[in-house]
Amino acid sequence: MSTEPVYADHDWSTPSAVLVECADLARTYGTGAAAVVAVHGATCLVQPGARIALTGPSGSGKSTLLHLLAGLEHPTAGAIDWPALHDRADIGLVFQGPSLLPTLAVVENVALPLLLAGERPTDAAERAQRALDRLDIGDLATALPDELSGGQAQRVAIARVLAARPLLVLADEPTGQLDRQTADHVVAVLLDAADEVGAALVVATHDPVVAGKLGEHWEMRDGRLDTGGYR
Repeated sequence: MSTEPVYADHDWSTPSAVLVECADLARTYGTGAAAVVAVHGATCLVQPGARIALTGPSGSGKSTLLHLLAGLEHPTAGAIDWPALHDRADIGLVFQGPSLLPTLAVVENVALPLLLAGERPTDAAERAQRALDRLDIGDLATALPDELSGGQAQRVAIARVLAARPLLVLADEPTGQLDRQTADHVVAVLLDAADEVGAALVVATHDPVVAGKLGEHWEMRDGRLDTGGYR
């Protein structure tokens, strides 16, 4: 394996296909006495169709691990590969907190990644609208982000990811700023939408209720990852 992104054609006829593979992965910020080890010795696999809850206290390294899995950051030690992915377009990241461009309407926010990937404007707009409709917010297509509630904005962020039909969705505290009812709805929508597009899902969360809706449980403590699972 290598620390640089290495994507390959995936073969779903092979049961052992792996989307992401990490071995002794580490990420350190700074040097010397000021060095902070955010992730230390993480070894894990993300397989097609996975439903993984990544839990742990604030500062335990959850966000850093998601960024490593997404290829947004490079490890300082260890190795990571994406053997069953074509390119980074196969990975969708739902960021923690607000992530919509305030000057663009909802449908434009959702369509933007498709346009940047070379999609024709009419096709991108149609795919964006379908994603919004799937999440029951199609009527918000022309609204601006500052006209949305927190739950609506998070659903738009999810629609933006799912419109690209990724093979892997990484969600960083997608319900952290939401009330219980809205959080439950957002998680249900995220799971249903991931099922619909056939994406694996890794959700970083503090919420045991959210974690309980996912079949596999990873826990981080002081930058160390424990992948012991539960059902």
